[in-house]
Amino acid sequence: MKTLEYSQFYTEEKRDLVTEGKFDFLSLPEAVASLKSEVPIYVIYPEVIKTRAEYFIGNFPGRVMFAVKANPNVTVLKCLWDAGIRHFDVASINEVNLVAGLLPEAKMYFMHPVKSRKAIRDSYAMGIRHYAVDSMDELNKIIEETNEAADLVIHIRIRLENQSAAYDLSGKFGASEASAVNLLKQAAHYSSRLGITFHVGSQTMDSSAYRKALGVTKAIIDSAGVPVEFIDVGGGFPVAYPGMPSAPLSNYFSQIKEAMAEFGLDHLELVGEPGRALVAEGGSTLARVELRRGNDLYLNEGVYGSFFDAGTPEWRYPTSRIGMNKKHETIAEYRFFGPTCDSIDTMVGPFHLPANIKEGDWIEVANLGAYGQAMATHFNGFQSDITITVPGFPAHLKFVENNT
Repeated sequence: MKTLEYSQFYTEEKRDLVTEGKFDFLSLPEAVASLKSEVPIYVIYPEVIKTRAEYFIGNFPGRVMFAVKANPNVTVLKCLWDAGIRHFDVASINEVNLVAGLLPEAKMYFMHPVKSRKAIRDSYAMGIRHYAVDSMDELNKIIEETNEAADLVIHIRIRLENQSAAYDLSGKFGASEASAVNLLKQAAHYSSRLGITFHVGSQTMDSSAYRKALGVTKAIIDSAGVPVEFIDVGGGFPVAYPGMPSAPLSNYFSQIKEAMAEFGLDHLELVGEPGRALVAEGGSTLARVELRRGNDLYLNEGVYGSFFDAGTPEWRYPTSRIGMNKKHETIAEYRFFGPTCDSIDTMVGPFHLPANIKEGDWIEVANLGAYGQAMATHFNGFQSDITITVPGFPAHLKFVENNT
């Protein structure tokens, strides 16, 4: 297996990729020099997204469905489609309209457990048939707003607790085991096919969480006594952020495949909803240092922009200085402050950058292809609409020729 370092990929021979319109810029230094931007620059690495999507399609033991909420950028969605992703998890009518307009042949699943009545009506009229529910009230809404349609596919969302997840999602959505059994029985009267869906929590660090969840799923199916055809294991597949070492994705896929067989569920159609793990490494943010005060860096981007997870849960990200990186330069630890006047706009890190970094330098904050730009706001008038594409992989990754 031959690998190429990031710096090796950017040669003059690659410039035709830009001149042919396949990418916006050949490299990040070129982008910074050309744009002379006053606002952050969002970067998409199409080849990273393609590589990750192909890996999921080739190794996940079921259907791969992208969770659009992770990154609804048009370029990202097109990259995923070109790589072979054909199914999309949508959470709002705006996401429905986006995917339908961009990828008219895509199959959408409306897996948000709570939807407005208009969203149900409009999405059904646009061809969506798969819906998630976690309460009888939501099931009744769908039945009423689709006029008791005979072709509905209802997925019962069950509640799980997972202490190994960075974000435990059990507090907002999901039916208890007893409620899920009742919902399955009720939905069987109106649904052409039934499914069970769950989410073990975002950034799940323990792959056995999926096995436990499938054990709960098996118990619910047995208790309900109605035929179930789909199991949707949701997302939660992790990305290796600094300070968050995770097992290879293959471990997660093996746990799911083995558990499906162990619990006698492997005859059912299996679906997964990766979001973060599909696109996080395929995007980054370029931010400019506006002021240095000791080891505090004041940037033109912050938690109200694409750095939300760096602030609230205090996640760390791979960081590098644009254009002047040297193999042997001294590295220091920094704290970041965003551009708004809110003191919450703080990212403690630590983030590792050259010791001589200064005002005016641009840095790349990587692994922000998921829940980065998608969560940016216009608070305090700080926002950016600049998104670019470049070939290759970010500085902390390697380009692997056989896409493994």
